[in-house]
Amino acid sequence: MDGTKRVSAELVPVEAIGERLGALPENARRAWTNLTTPRPPLALGERVLRLDQPQVAAIVNATPDSFSDGGAFADADAAAEAGHAMAAAGAALIDVGGESTRPGAAAVWEGDELERVLPVIQRLARSGTAVSIDTRKAAVMEAALAAGAAMVNDVSALTWDERAAEVVARAGCPIVLMHHQGTPETMQQAPHYPRPVPFEVYDWLERRIEAAVAAGIDRTRIVADPGIGFGKTVQHNLDLLNGLALLHGLGCPLMLGASRKRMIGALSGEAPTDARLPGSIALALKGAEQGAQLLRVHDVPETVQALRVWRGLRDAALTPR
Repeated sequence: MDGTKRVSAELVPVEAIGERLGALPENARRAWTNLTTPRPPLALGERVLRLDQPQVAAIVNATPDSFSDGGAFADADAAAEAGHAMAAAGAALIDVGGESTRPGAAAVWEGDELERVLPVIQRLARSGTAVSIDTRKAAVMEAALAAGAAMVNDVSALTWDERAAEVVARAGCPIVLMHHQGTPETMQQAPHYPRPVPFEVYDWLERRIEAAVAAGIDRTRIVADPGIGFGKTVQHNLDLLNGLALLHGLGCPLMLGASRKRMIGALSGEAPTDARLPGSIALALKGAEQGAQLLRVHDVPETVQALRVWRGLRDAALTPR
């Protein structure tokens, strides 16, 4: 490579890889180790989330203004009932959020956020369902973890609240670090990257992972999310999805959240959010194809079925006859 341009390419026999790696810089050898090392399972309280196959993380937005289902789960009983149904349909994890981070959304007071998410988390956790809390705020993280959540999903990658990294480190829970550019209020105002977006996202996430480790968070508990739609044009999203496998070099499991995103509408005649299921499944399978371990989706039964068929095809192709 010369900067971001490939200047040569070579096919190397498997038996010669070790010898070639010895001549590469240390960071390249580390990336190869990361690419070839299986991801250990995530401990979510008493539950264990295996990462040897793609898993579905279901979205429950307990908000009145989510971009895709605003108001549908604003009532705690409705949100908890939806979470239970999603778990029964095959979701391995229910991701509960109380603040919309759609483009243009304003920040929500933490008191309102807590009022929205805590009853939902408590109901789900009491039934033994694995729950994560989708929030940027340390106070919400603390209260949600105490209420039964076992994982934190932070769209700011621990940059929004200076106490957040300390809270996660003390709890010893898994954390999702998501790439973003700007804030929800500003992120879609002419997003720009000086280099190809997969390289930009890789380097940014690598820095955030190192910052999290320095704050006392175990590397094996860190999940990376490329942040589809968070400070990215449609072309940025396409480039990032096509280059998603590059991010395995970070050495962390990958979460992909592309469900019902605007890029689907942009590629399909501006289909509204409630008509983006086929595109959402296409992107989920693209993520699975490139090794994403967690797929964050709205439509659980349909995505689970699509993944089962995808796995059947893949397993049959790899089985000797």
